[in-house]
Order: sequence, then structure tokens, then C-alpha cells
Amino acid sequence: MKIFTAAQIRACDAYTIQATGISSIDLMERAATGCVDWIQGHFPKDTLFVALCGPGNNGGDGLAITRLLQQRGYGVKAFLLQFSKALSDDCNANLQRLQRIDPELVGIVEPDTFITDIQQHIVIIDAMLGTGLSRPATGWVAAFINQVNVLQNRKLAIDIPSGLPTDVIAEKGAAIINVADTISFQFYKRSFLHPESALFAGNIHILDIGLNENFINATHSQYKTIEHEDAAEIYRPRDPFAHKGTFGHVLMVGGSHGKIGAITLSARAALRAGAGLVTALIPGCGYAAMQTAVPEVMCRTTGEDMIETIDGWEKNNAIGIGPGMGVDDKTANALAAFIDTCKRPVVLDADALNIIARQPELLAKLPKGSILTPHPKEFARLFGENTNSMIQTDHARIQAMRYNINIVLKGHHTAVITTEGECWYNMTGNAGMATGGAGDVLTGIITGLLAQGYEPQQAAILGVYLHGLAGDIAAKELSQEALIAGDIIDYLGKAFLMLGK
Repeated sequence: MKIFTAAQIRACDAYTIQATGISSIDLMERAATGCVDWIQGHFPKDTLFVALCGPGNNGGDGLAITRLLQQRGYGVKAFLLQFSKALSDDCNANLQRLQRIDPELVGIVEPDTFITDIQQHIVIIDAMLGTGLSRPATGWVAAFINQVNVLQNRKLAIDIPSGLPTDVIAEKGAAIINVADTISFQFYKRSFLHPESALFAGNIHILDIGLNENFINATHSQYKTIEHEDAAEIYRPRDPFAHKGTFGHVLMVGGSHGKIGAITLSARAALRAGAGLVTALIPGCGYAAMQTAVPEVMCRTTGEDMIETIDGWEKNNAIGIGPGMGVDDKTANALAAFIDTCKRPVVLDADALNIIARQPELLAKLPKGSILTPHPKEFARLFGENTNSMIQTDHARIQAMRYNINIVLKGHHTAVITTEGECWYNMTGNAGMATGGAGDVLTGIITGLLAQGYEPQQAAILGVYLHGLAGDIAAKELSQEALIAGDIIDYLGKAFLMLGK
């Protein structure tokens, strides 16, 4: 799914109105009806609502929702905040429609006044500011938002929480309403996908309101979400006449004294991701552990307590390097020598990235199309600090294009950044996956897919999606609290089964 800016969304609305002949007020009615359908499916008939409406089109949505809720038998009242005397045409039209039904259904809130008597069991619908916000809320509007945030009522935002920007991270201390749920229209807003702003929006529910598909398809966006259909389109079912050689031979390189578990998880994940053969190149101290933990993996050793050479990789279809490897000088020299000679895309994670951060000249030598999988702190070591996660993601786009690499920037919505600068936000995964070894599993999955002939960008997108989906299935059966990295591997098979449906 494409992610559009606020300006692109407005253009899509306008094009839909022009191309289909629907009026703007009827498009607003369609959106409001979708919201009320969602509300009816989630709240019993005896629920009471208060809709806080601004003078723009977001307020028009709120007034239309108030009317439709009343017609469906809900107890509801709207309050129109007069922080501007001029109402948008559609807001004014919906105000008149509501007043014709019953003038008591809407109250006017004068400037510098507040609503303090909303009983706690009443659900507050936020329709004050919408996506037209161009600067932080100030004055009475900011104070009103902060006063509403003090109330313990459940809150529901229409399109976007008031005060939350669409395309950037809000300034620290900005007045933003904090809601449990946001009902948004047609597209994710980019601010929904970053932790600094997502915490205000709660659970996101995207409603298809029938915006023009021709406009959506023809309008470019560098930002997208990874949905089931995207992963399913990449996925290739197996040829029934294939053999293990068909699915590639992975070399997983890593481990050091006390950290053999990391490379063990990666090797096992590469197998579960479908690689035909997996060889682990590890220090001698981990030989018995690897052979015992994953008997399906072949094993070669170098050094006793750490990786000292990376050799014999020419026969392998895909190479993953870094989990548990450490940053000893001998290991760093081995990685640098490998990078000097290898010309095929590789997967680099964990200590491989930390070594490169200490030797930044290696970045320019990375094989084109390689996949780097940093978490935010590893990314900062590689490329420098950023003031927030959205700026960091945009910085990753620049670096991916600069070095012709793919970057998997890990987080709640892991961002896959391609060599062309496209940014794909993953929509699977959960907080239970914030556990040691989960990143090592992801490295193995991506490397296993790369070995099977998936292009690096495809391997990264599909791998991230499957990793999160397996974690979601595991959390549903085991709980987020009890989930460990090995569970992600164990549920990868169910993730593949769901992908194939």
C-alpha cells in the first residue's frame, strides 16, 4: 500500500471528485458512513459519544458522524469549537444538516472556554484539526487539546489525532490528542509508523473510502507498507521436481566464545526459510554446540574462540555474516579481506556492522545490492546520529542510494530501504519480538531466501514480513511475554502456510 503525503491525499480527493462526479459533501458522507459502520461494529448501542469538531473538513466529518450515529440509535452530541469563525463549505453543510434534525445535537464552544463535565463513560470522538495542520497547535486550541488529554475517557480520532502532523515527527512538547484508536481513510499516514508519533494514534484502522484507483496507481510514492499481497506476490512456491541443490547453499559466518547461540539461531532460521543446504563457519569453540543444536547444518571452523578467516565461500549461493561474531582485530581483518574480494550481495548484521562502523572505508567496498540489517543504534554507528526515527529512515534512503545497498532498519515497523531509495514499512511483528536473538533469526531468514534465488530487495521484503508474521503467530499462541527467538523459527512454517493461501 502506498503512503501518501497530506498534499497527495488532498490531490487524490480532488481527482476523485473530478473524475467520478461525486460531490465533496457526498465523499465526506461516504467517509463518515465508514466510520459509523466501524463504530457500530465495536461499541454497543448503549454507548454515549461526544464529538469534538473543528471548523474545517475534519470537523465536517465529526458532524456527519454525529448525525449518522444519532440516526442509528446512539446517544451522541457534537461540540463545534470556534477557533475560526469561517467554516469550510462541507463543515457548514453538515452543521446545518445536524441542526435540522435537532439543534440540541450540537453545541458551540466559544474561544478560551473548555468542556470539563464529560462523564468518564462517554467516548470522545476527536475531529478537531485533521490533516490540514501546517504548524503546531497554539493558544486556546493547544490548551483545549491538553485539557482533553487529562480526561480519562476513551478517545477515538477521525483520520488523524488532532495536533499530530502527517508527514513529519511533531516538535517535542507539541499539543497532540492521545487516543486509543484512529480511524483513517484509504492510506496510512507516515507519522503513524514511527514510535515518537505512533504512541498518540493508538490502534490504526484504515477504511477504504473509494478514492480513485487510477490516481493512486499513477501517483508515485517512495513510501509503502508491506502487506500480505506484496509478500504473496514475491513468494515462489516450490517446484515439485526440485532437489536440495535447487534451493541454494547458505554460508552463515559468526559466533565467538560465549556467543555461539546467535549464529546457531541464524543457521537454523536459514534452513527453516527454505535453503537447501546450510554451512556454518564458526570458531572451534562452538563446533560441538552447533552440531548438537542443529544437526541439519554442516559446520566448518576457523580459529578457536573467534572468526579468524572467511574463506571457502565461493561455492555458496548466499552468505550471511555477523551474528555473535565479536569485533576482535583478527575478526575485523578477516571481514575486511572478505569484503575486498567478494563481489556478490551478502547479508551483514550485528558485529559485522560494528566492524564496518570502525572502518567506514569498507562501506564503499561493499558488494552492490548487499543487505545490511542494523537496529537504530547500529545504524547511528555506521552513518551518524539523527534527531528522530523518521529523519533516520530518510537518512537510510540516502545511504542506500549512495552505496547501492539495501538497508533493513529494524524497529516496530521495520523499514526495508532499497538501492533505489524506496522505503517499505513492515506491518507484521509485535513487542514480544523485542528479545535477544530475534535479529539473528531475521538475518538467517533473509540469507536463506537469498540463496533460493530471490533478488536482494525481494529477500529483504519477504524475509522481514515472514519474520514478523511468524512472531505474530507465536505471540498469539504463547503470549508476547513468553516469546523467545527460537519460537520465531518454530512458527516460520505456519507463516509460509498463511502466505501461500
